[in-house]
Amino acid sequence: LVLDSLLVQYGVVESCEQVNTDSETAVVNVTYSSKDQARQALDKLNGFQLESFTLKVAYIPDEIAAQQNPSQQPRGRRGFGQRGSSRQGSPGSVSKQKPCDLPLRLLVPTQFVGAIIGKEGATIRNITKQTQSKIDVHRKENAGAAEKSITILSTPEGTSAACKSILEIMHKEAQDIKFTEEIPLKILAHNNFVGRLIGKEGRNLKKIEQDTDTKITISPLQELTLYNPERTITVKGNVETCAKAEEEIMKKIRESYENDIASMNLQAHLIPGLNLNALGLFPPTSGMPPPTSGPPSTMTPPYPQFEQSETETV
Repeated sequence: LVLDSLLVQYGVVESCEQVNTDSETAVVNVTYSSKDQARQALDKLNGFQLESFTLKVAYIPDEIAAQQNPSQQPRGRRGFGQRGSSRQGSPGSVSKQKPCDLPLRLLVPTQFVGAIIGKEGATIRNITKQTQSKIDVHRKENAGAAEKSITILSTPEGTSAACKSILEIMHKEAQDIKFTEEIPLKILAHNNFVGRLIGKEGRNLKKIEQDTDTKITISPLQELTLYNPERTITVKGNVETCAKAEEEIMKKIRESYENDIASMNLQAHLIPGLNLNALGLFPPTSGMPPPTSGPPSTMTPPYPQFEQSETETV
């Protein structure tokens, strides 16, 4: 009761359960209705003196809490104990296998699209199954264009595996049709994320080139338009080296994306009416606005809405 009256000062307590009863140290798991309330309780109660005991408070990330107690889906959970070691894990830590909201977008020569899809879609289905990815081949867009885009959504590991499979298919098809030109890996990335990929004086990009033994170029800023905010990252090398480069490039781009999303979520309440979901980079399921750069004044009016067909994801 004493603990209950203390806990409710910091928010709505959804549950309060004692975990162990067989030692002198009481461990209590407390679930608040929001992470902000739980953070506030953590700050205020750590080291708090309660009836000659000192409270030790630690954060249990949602993933760990969910594994410990699958029947509950906790949000913002904290473990309370008078003594004992703090729980490991930091707020918002992500398990390795969590799919990233940011897809990998590839640009492939149109003549290889048929081989990538395979007879009655068998090849693409096989890649999707093996790599646990969602893959969209946008072959109906840009009729007559020399290249078509492919969107891959999965975990970072699944995405890289799917990308490597597509590279292998293109190289095999090139031999079969006696295609003599080099087949580079082309990655599309929103301009906002490219600066941090390049790094100061191009250092990040040079390091990726050296580490993966590839040659990487990025399309110039002048080619960007409101309707095409993406830059093309061209990687030249063999299948193995290009696949390694994709891992490193996307690692940097995902970092940029996640940093921008975090700062956007913090700023969201400062920019009323901000709606940039029209950009075709973010799957409709992600529910997050695309990150933007510049002060609010440069972000209005929002990007024009793009038409999306029912069956294909842009």
